[in-house]
Amino acid sequence: MGTGAASGDATANDGYRLVVAVGDPSYAEQLVRTAVDIARANKGEVMIITAVHKPRDSPFSVFSDETIRTEFAGDRREILDRALSVADGTVPVDGRVVVGTDVASAIRSAAADLDADALLVGWHGRSRRDGIVLGSTIDDLLRRSGCDVLVERIGPTADGVDRVLLPVAGGPHLPLAASVAEAVAGANDATVAVLSVVAPNADEAERETAREHLAEATDLLSVPTEAELREVPDVADAIVEAAEDCDLVVFGATRRGLIRRRVVGSVPQAVGRRSDRTVIVARRRPDASVLGRLASRLWDR
Repeated sequence: MGTGAASGDATANDGYRLVVAVGDPSYAEQLVRTAVDIARANKGEVMIITAVHKPRDSPFSVFSDETIRTEFAGDRREILDRALSVADGTVPVDGRVVVGTDVASAIRSAAADLDADALLVGWHGRSRRDGIVLGSTIDDLLRRSGCDVLVERIGPTADGVDRVLLPVAGGPHLPLAASVAEAVAGANDATVAVLSVVAPNADEAERETAREHLAEATDLLSVPTEAELREVPDVADAIVEAAEDCDLVVFGATRRGLIRRRVVGSVPQAVGRRSDRTVIVARRRPDASVLGRLASRLWDR
């Protein structure tokens, strides 16, 4: 069995469900707003979870998960209440506390139990140790979750979103990234700026591929859209510069993620470090089929 369990009984999900994992109370407002925008666009619902860590060698290990939830999770419930207070009533929103000996596993188990279509988590915008890309918990969720995963680097608090930047380079995660950009833009009457980058010495085939990426992305969007092909030596430099005129940057995860174990890619990491804008990295579930989701869940048990 997994190392985490959700409080209460998981309900049947006949529609779209987005699970938001909130740990840092300062992230709650922005994460929930993003979640509501995405759920509304998908005619779905939001489930907010917050995790209590129960180390195997701690005194808490002698207590049941239910006892920990009811007797020792006051700070987690405060975070949950704060997150729930942000919801604007346009989509169904609920919350629960989960307990586990490993936070990432507890979140993954809760998302599976809730039949989540997507999982949204916050990111500090920096890695802490060599070999850790976004933090061990988020790296685990990106690599092992059986649903779509969205990682949001929290940016400055803003009254709204006027412009969303969608850098594109093709790949299987583009449709998910485009849907996120569209959901946020649609909720804020914003424009999506689609950007593709080529090197100054790129040949015609490379330029044509970049134009195809732009066309693919704009075809996926039904909100006001601008498309631009930039010719610059450094991709990250171009995106950081373009982000200055935007409120949000949405990336698709690298297409090589599960092969080379670099799910996020170096460009989103660089932009996250060098820009203060909100950044979302979108990773589509490894196998979108029902059989693939079942296999992923069995693997975690």
